[in-house]
Amino acid sequence: MKKAVVLLSGGLDSATTLAIAKDKQFECYALSVNYGQRHESELTAAKDVAQALGVVTHKIIKIDLTTFGGSALTDQSIEIPAVREDTDIPVTYVPARNTIMLSLALAWAETLNSQDIFVGVNVVDYSGYPDCRPEYIQAFEHMANLATKSAINGNKFVIHAPLINLSKEEIIQTGIALGVDYGLTVSCYQADEAGRACGVCDSCRIRRAGFEAAGVLDITRYDSST
Repeated sequence: MKKAVVLLSGGLDSATTLAIAKDKQFECYALSVNYGQRHESELTAAKDVAQALGVVTHKIIKIDLTTFGGSALTDQSIEIPAVREDTDIPVTYVPARNTIMLSLALAWAETLNSQDIFVGVNVVDYSGYPDCRPEYIQAFEHMANLATKSAINGNKFVIHAPLINLSKEEIIQTGIALGVDYGLTVSCYQADEAGRACGVCDSCRIRRAGFEAAGVLDITRYDSST
């Protein structure tokens, strides 16, 4: 089996991406990043998803992006908006997050002699993040094949973004067909320590609408006080 590094946040999209990689007969190595996000319960969810889907190894790397701040997810003084913002790029954008995570995945893939990296970015239902666009993924793949010993020696990398053009409805339908237990996942930007979702942030809104559109029971655990 070919090896693949799969970025696993613990959310709905990354869990579906891992299931897709497994279905494609990859031997999966899951990578999560503790970057100081306020919704740290997603890392517990990532562990649960990794175990449920049977990865070879699950690593959690710690990088403190709160040092820089600049995002509602890494700076407690910036409020998570209760309604969708009118701006193109919302305050929940974390500067260079996907570039950092993909770079870590690339480093691990090279040491594993793997040429495949999976990431759950999505352009249809995305929240305005510039590092979720197809042209970004293509550019990172190009960079990876310029900057690594593996690629120079002829082992080119492929960045797989299987959800890139899917709606949230289609993502959920895909995951259900592959046996993903979405009750294990945490998508909320401000989930509590137990992983209960706020139900009002942009991520919760998109997730809930996806389940409704897919005609699938939403088994997300919500905070009863919201």
